[in-house]
Amino acid sequence: MQKIIFRAEIFKESNLYVSICPELNVSSFGETVEEAKHSLYEAVEAFIEECQAMGTLEEVMSETGFIKELDAWTCRRPLVEELLSTG
Repeated sequence: MQKIIFRAEIFKESNLYVSICPELNVSSFGETVEEAKHSLYEAVEAFIEECQAMGTLEEVMSETGFIKELDAWTCRRPLVEELLSTG
């Protein structure tokens, strides 16, 4: 499997932790932060394996903003990240 460096966001919802990789639109959950991370890792791994099996990995990674650097795909990083508000 190719090396993929992806971003994980984890939120607490009720009594579970929800983890997402926003660029790939893959999510999972766990009862702890560590479980949520591990579950997301497994979900992304399954997603990547399916893309490879279908022969669409390069296309999917490029379309979702990942950049291929040497032997790894890396998600793009924002220059600035902040919360803004309307009204």
